[in-house]
This record gives sequence, structure tokens and C-alpha cells, in this order.
Amino acid sequence: MDKKSTVLYTIISPQLLLIFLVLIYSSTISAFAMLQDIEDQTIANHNEYKGFIIDSQSNTPLASATIALANTNISTITNDEGKFLLKVPKNIENGKITVSFLGYKDKTIALSSFTEKKMKIRLDLSVTHLSEVSIDPRDPEALMRAVMKNRGANYLNDHTIMTAFYRETIKKRRTYVSLSEAVVDVYKNPYESGKNDVMKLYRARKSTDYKKLDTLTLKLQGGPSSTLYIDVMKNPELLFTEDMLNTYTFSFDKSTKINDRLVYTLDFKQRPHIQDLLYYGKVYIDAETMALTKAIFSMNLKDKNEASKIFVRKKPRKSKVTPTVAKYNIDYREKNGKWYYGYGRIDLAFKVNWKKKLFNSKYKINIEMAVTDWKKNIENESLKPRERLKSSVVINDEASGFSDPTFWGEYNVIEPEKSIESAIKKIKKQLRKLN
Repeated sequence: MDKKSTVLYTIISPQLLLIFLVLIYSSTISAFAMLQDIEDQTIANHNEYKGFIIDSQSNTPLASATIALANTNISTITNDEGKFLLKVPKNIENGKITVSFLGYKDKTIALSSFTEKKMKIRLDLSVTHLSEVSIDPRDPEALMRAVMKNRGANYLNDHTIMTAFYRETIKKRRTYVSLSEAVVDVYKNPYESGKNDVMKLYRARKSTDYKKLDTLTLKLQGGPSSTLYIDVMKNPELLFTEDMLNTYTFSFDKSTKINDRLVYTLDFKQRPHIQDLLYYGKVYIDAETMALTKAIFSMNLKDKNEASKIFVRKKPRKSKVTPTVAKYNIDYREKNGKWYYGYGRIDLAFKVNWKKKLFNSKYKINIEMAVTDWKKNIENESLKPRERLKSSVVINDEASGFSDPTFWGEYNVIEPEKSIESAIKKIKKQLRKLN
């Protein structure tokens, strides 16, 4: 295949290089080898429970709602259409799941209530009544300082091994052109530890439709590492170090509930005199423990030239690449009084303008990782350097095609959306023709 390559480096923080994008010119369609030698998992020792999570009044799907199996660390989340699939070992037939979502009342359901069809689970909005606050409500910055002060007491201080499901998608305008998925093992250090978390790629799969990419292909490098780094309580240098608190202004927003617990909401944005492109967004703080339970924030991209300098280090000569969206979402879960990383998501968008071309190209990149199970790393096992997933890895270069329906076996995954499922079918059809 005749190819000409150029590299575009992108980051989500002015302080740290996180994500690499590779732009590759291609003149033909590439077919990928079909998956080989995968063990038969059609009789795996698990049951599957499917359903939809919706608002009880409006019937609106609730995306990223958490479904957790009681008395275990097994969990999953809903996709953007409110759909979920939970895989549970067959020896837990009498178990119960708890469904929780920001601003809604929790709902507990017995596994025995599920039928063969997908269950529709309705959540009710939670009416919040403000309680007394031990911190002066006129000083929201003091609340944020309390969050950082209590970091050691509120978050896991055990070495843990987490199983996580990772997905990355690339869209050209409205069409999915690249899909990659992976199961990774995350070797997570205590939250007060200065050591970086590391991960191991267990298995992965991918598919890319070069035809729909025309002459331009994007490959995403370092995705799992990026979703791990936005754990702002493990890596506070991303947002709220002691010094960085002075760079933001804070204000109270309407309180809400998560897991039937009162949660304070803080809005934050960089101070007007700060010239660096930093962040703005919301953080959600448990009123009882002062633990940060959720953060949604975006990078300030108002200065397009400066934003391009941050995100773009090298690009094709006759092009101008402009980042238009850089949004981040991190959710924490709680067990036995300790909070831990549960879900991370990054949404990026770029506009590529070409000289002497009337139309531009627009790309959207979504990467997300959900922790689906974890256990204490009692013997403090570590990964050898050769086993560690490097931040420069391209998942879809390491993967096989979408070919085996039993590929994931007993692993919990985020259900694909209808549009993604449609894209997979089209790509598989194209691969069959080529083979």
C-alpha cells in the first residue's frame, strides 16, 4: 500500500503530553486479519442481564448510569442510549443490583426479576433539601481546599488490580470510521502514593473503514493512559494543586444527590488575569465526607492559535488543524467508606482546513474507560516493564477485526450504541468482500 505519513501530537494539559494522533494518507482500502485461535467461550460460566435506564417522567435515556452488583466489585455503566448489559457469575443467581445516577433516587432490583427481554428501569428524580454546612457557604474555595485535605482519608489507600473496559471511536462528521475496544488490567497505587498507575493490555479488537476516511486516517495513541490520567484525585496536578487553587474562581451551584447522598456542586473557571489555557466546569462533593465524587470539565479553547500550539506539534504542510472541543468526565464510586476511580471519558473534536480546498474535515474522537471489577493487590504484584501498556501505543494497531461474537467472554463491557453497531456491520461486510 502506498502511504505517506505525518504526525500530529495532541495533549489535554499544558503540563503533560497525553495523547498522540497520527494522520496517515492512504490510497486504498486496508483489510485486517480475522481473529484466530480464540478459545470457545460460548458456554462461559456467567449469566447476562440486559436493560434500559430511563427517566420515569420523560422516558429520556440516562447515559453513564452505574449498575453495581451488591456485595461485589462488579459493575458496568449505560451507553448514550441508556442501554446496559451486566455479566454475572452463575453462582450469584439470587443477587441484587443497584442502579444510581446523578440527581436521581437509587433503585435496587433482584436479578431474579429480569426476564429474557431487556428490562426497562425507571429512575425518579431526587428532591434535594439543603442541610447545614460546616463550611461557610460564602467561601466555596474553602470547600475545595477541604476536599484536597481529606484526599488521603476518602480514597483507596490499598494497592488494587482493576479490570476495565476501554473504547475509542473516531467520527468523520456523523459517520463512525474507526472503532477500537480493549480489556485492560490497571495496577493502581494508593491515592496518596506518588507512583504512577500502570496497566496491561489483556485483549483488544478494532476496525477501521479507510474508504469513508477518504485520504485521511486518524489513529489514536495512548488512549487508556489518558483516561487513567484524568483521575484528578490521584493526579491533582491536572486541576487542583495547592497553587492551582489560586488560579480559579469557585461558586456554588444547585445541590443534588448521588447514590442517595447529598452532594454539593461547585462551578469553577480560571481567573481573568490568568493567561494560560486552563479549565472550566463543575465538581460534585459529598456533603458528609467532603470527597469529590464527580468532575466534568473542559479546556479553555477561546484562543484558537494558543490552543493549536498546545494540541498540535506537527501537521501536514497545507493544513490548519484547530481543536474545537476538549471535554473530560470522571466518576468515582464508593465502597466501605472509600472512593475509587469508576469511569473516565474524553471527548475531542478537531477541524482540519486544507489550502485550496472549499470544504474542511471535521473529526470527533471519544475515548472512555469503565472499571468493571477490582480486587486488592495484597502481595503488591507489579508489572514488568515489557508487560506495561506504553502511553504511545496505538490500540487499533495491536488489535484484530470485529469477527468473533464471543470475543469478550465473561468480561463486562459498555454496550455499543445503535449507530456504532451499524458501523460495525458495514465494516464487517466490507471486510468479507475483500476476503
